[in-house]
This record gives sequence, structure tokens and C-alpha cells, in this order.
Amino acid sequence: MATWNSRGLRGSTLEDMINRTNEKYADSGLALIQKIPTPITPIKIDKENRHITLAYFEQKSTVDYIGAVQGIPVCFDAKECATDTFSLQNIHEHQVEFMRSFEKQGGIAFLLIYYSHKDLMYYLTLHALNQFWDRAKSGGRKSFRFEELDETYIIHKKQGILIPYLDILQKDLDEREENKDE
Repeated sequence: MATWNSRGLRGSTLEDMINRTNEKYADSGLALIQKIPTPITPIKIDKENRHITLAYFEQKSTVDYIGAVQGIPVCFDAKECATDTFSLQNIHEHQVEFMRSFEKQGGIAFLLIYYSHKDLMYYLTLHALNQFWDRAKSGGRKSFRFEELDETYIIHKKQGILIPYLDILQKDLDEREENKDE
């Protein structure tokens, strides 16, 4: 069984672990989440090795993953951070707007952030992201520090599932329900 390790997850490894987690969730009937490919137009192709060596993005991407969990629409993006400070430059405005619109349609949007230096996975709610985003837009910090985050959204390792984010998604849903009543 693969685990998060001290060398840290590197780009595609994080994606691979999320994809494998999503396969487990699909196999068990808990969720159907798919990776959204970034649309590209190839410019140069190495015909011998059949690899694209130069391409450009056709359009702005939205989020990395989209699907449904027990009938609830879900979308999220996966990010890595090597320090205690996460720069909001890692997120594009059109992604935030997409996630906000997604939630207005009744879905749940969030970020999964892997803090490689801590070997720790974090579930960042759109609500928390909005607070950091709005602070930056009004002239405040253009980043957030790990200590500003709610510790209860740390994703703890669990036997059999590489990145068990559904547990924290349930916490997010429960808190939204509690706050709706207030």
C-alpha cells in the first residue's frame, strides 16, 4: 500500500494518489469523481516516441476533479505546498469564480492541499478560501499561513484509502448544515 512519504509527493504522484483514491471510492459505490484533463493543442510531436514536446493551452482550466458523492455534486482542485505559506497565486481567479458558481448551483467545492514538508494533506473549504481570497483582494496578504487553518480539516491517513477526503467532506457538509440553522 502506497503511503505519503518523507520525500514528498511530486505533482503527478499527488494526482496518481487522488486518482487511485477516486477509483476506490467508485469501486465501493461511495463516489464517482473524474479527473478533468486540461485542453491543449499540440504544436510539436516527437513522432518516434509519440510524445507531445510543445503545446499550448486551448482555454483556461476550471478545477482538477469533478463528480458526485452520494448524489451531491463535488468539484475540487489539488495543490502542493512546500512551506507553511500558501501563495494565492497558485489559484487563478477563474477557478475561484468557477467554484463559487458551482456552489451556487448546490455543489460542494474545495481544495486538497498537500503540505510536502509536513507530509500532511489538508481539505480547504471554499468558505475558508473565500476569506483568504477576499482578504487579498482588499489589499491584505496574498497568501495564508498554515497556522491560520482549522486543524480539524487535516486529512488523517487511513488504512486502505490513500487520501480519505470523504471523511472531511462529511464534516464540511455537517458544518454547513449547522450554520444554515443559525
